[in-house]
Amino acid sequence: MENTESSRNLRWFNIALISFTAVWGLNNVMNNFAQQGLVVIVSWVLMMLFYFIPYTLMVGQLGSTFQDADGGVSSWMKSLSTSRLAYFAAWTYWIVHVPYLAQKPQTILIGFSWLFQNNGDFVNQTPSYIVQGLSLVLFLVFVWMASRGVATLNRIASIAGTGMFIMSMLFIVLGVTAPFITNTPFATANMNQVSTYIPKFNFNYFTTISMLVFAVGGAEKISPYVNKTKNPSREFPLGMIMLAIMVAISAIMGSFAMGILFDANNIPTDLMANGAYEAFQMLGNYFHIGNLLVWLFAISNVLTSAAALAISIDAPLRIFLNDADDNYIPKALSFKNSRDVAVNGYKLTALLVSIIIIVPALGIGGMNDLYTWLMNLNSIVMPMRYLWVFAAYMLLQKQIKNFKSDYVFVKNPKVGFMFGLWCFLFTAFACILGTVPKMDYSANPTTWWFQLIMNIATPLIFIALGFILPMIARRQKKTA
Repeated sequence: MENTESSRNLRWFNIALISFTAVWGLNNVMNNFAQQGLVVIVSWVLMMLFYFIPYTLMVGQLGSTFQDADGGVSSWMKSLSTSRLAYFAAWTYWIVHVPYLAQKPQTILIGFSWLFQNNGDFVNQTPSYIVQGLSLVLFLVFVWMASRGVATLNRIASIAGTGMFIMSMLFIVLGVTAPFITNTPFATANMNQVSTYIPKFNFNYFTTISMLVFAVGGAEKISPYVNKTKNPSREFPLGMIMLAIMVAISAIMGSFAMGILFDANNIPTDLMANGAYEAFQMLGNYFHIGNLLVWLFAISNVLTSAAALAISIDAPLRIFLNDADDNYIPKALSFKNSRDVAVNGYKLTALLVSIIIIVPALGIGGMNDLYTWLMNLNSIVMPMRYLWVFAAYMLLQKQIKNFKSDYVFVKNPKVGFMFGLWCFLFTAFACILGTVPKMDYSANPTTWWFQLIMNIATPLIFIALGFILPMIARRQKKTA
């Protein structure tokens, strides 16, 4: 009992800070401002109130209920439903990382470009096939590194991650104060008018909300900390509410700073790829420190992206295979060599990521368009794993009498079920509408249709592959 109590030493502010660094980053501000402009400020407030807070509190109850579960959402599904659904939850968690792995080499290349050239010409001038060729080589190098352990890179990433957090906060402080300290003019007109921030809730607006969902998702990372608080029923919700406030302040002030630096009514087309670097370059000029901020951000971004790439090659695959059921996963895929590496799993990962890297370059000409498309593809497929969190929470509410938890989101199971259903439907709605390309159709109809086909086909192919593996596993068992 003493050991249990002594392990519960986290307070609500500890939970808030740990969670903030785990789920939030400066790119979340950049990407959503690029799609919505200053109206994103109201979008952030709505997302915090109606999606993010209930999402994190549902995760808290699931984590508290299944505190010994090592497989995350797949373990939750196994306890609440069937091994088949648990398999699909684990499959989804792994497969949605494929576009993420394809994006990271681009991010690293852009970081190096700014570090050595101090401009965004690499994004705007380099043909996509050259970039994707370099990205493929870089990715395969990291596959090799991940297969041999990346402990040193992980330690570097911890330092770089802290640096990224500091750079994010520094951007907000310098961006918001720049007009008052350096007499910088506001790039966006009428920033003192309420109408500037009110979204037009039309079809185009709803096609951008998948990026918001993508930005605030991943709260399941927080679940292991629920039962490490002194009083989970009180400390955890306080921590999550504080997390929502911190994210909201960061998002709102960061978006406001973006409106000061960039004209929200005439957003640069390369803002997703180059926006953070251009913003730091502007701030460096305003405060007379040259490109120092650009270099610091580039170093931090390259190191954290490199570590994230190496870790994301291995970690999701381990979660998928460590609790492998031979009824659904072929034995060959689960085979590990003397280094404890799932070599065939690595090969499948390399194959799928290589396809995502190579095929789009055939139909999307420019590097900037390719980067923006791949970021939007991530916003479509990555939230698919959040669907399983809400499904698990709904199943828990149906079986609430069979489980005990130190923390409960809402006491009424029917109300809890409705919260889970709302978040499930909203996430699915965002993913489906997110498939609509964000580029102007009239500018290049062929590329627009190519992006739409890729946006729809990619998640469908991922789902189909999830059904194929169990078929192979069953055939192997019959012939064994």
